[in-house]
Amino acid sequence: MNQASIPAIEWRRETQQVPYRAALAEMEARNAAIHAGEARELIWLLEHPPVYTAGTSAALDELLDPRFEVVEAGRGGRYTYHGPGQRVGYVLLDLGTRGRDVRRFVHSLENWVIATLGNFGVESWAAQGRVGIWTRDIDGSEAKIGAIGVRVRRWVTMHGFSVNLDPDLTHFGGIVPCGIEEFGVTSMGRLGLDISARQWDEALIANAPGFLASLRGEEECGR
Repeated sequence: MNQASIPAIEWRRETQQVPYRAALAEMEARNAAIHAGEARELIWLLEHPPVYTAGTSAALDELLDPRFEVVEAGRGGRYTYHGPGQRVGYVLLDLGTRGRDVRRFVHSLENWVIATLGNFGVESWAAQGRVGIWTRDIDGSEAKIGAIGVRVRRWVTMHGFSVNLDPDLTHFGGIVPCGIEEFGVTSMGRLGLDISARQWDEALIANAPGFLASLRGEEECGR
């Protein structure tokens, strides 16, 4: 694990897969510790073994083929897939000291991912009424390249985002991703980009000051 030099925030960058249940337990404990003033805020970048996670709005008929473990995540949203080749960012920040604005937090999180994708030449956007980060697939259709799902407890955030670097896209076929049937899923690899987890993490960290500034309403990382 490496740590970036942003004061007061701990950064973890995992090189080995972390089981989802273990990560969830760690987030729960860290959330309580941050609220109690016993731990620093945390941004945790990692990958999971294949797993389907169910948000609080998940509908059972959207679980089409439970070929992998299904875990109740406690975050907002519906079913999501995590697996190798998909980089996940868990963001545990104290909104009590950062404006107490959940809408701004989600918007800033979206823009942080969008700005980082832009560093690799991928134009992406957040779509009104549709959760996640979207781009143009190789056939020109709109497709999802990243997911957003958060929970805020005691004004401390949990969960965060995921971005498809080069996962096995057939694994998404076991669910209706985020309850959206009419659009597909894509990845940076499918778009012809060979981006490592290390390259992604470094670009994300470079864009972090803009993300953190936007939480204070100072400036927002661009789309």
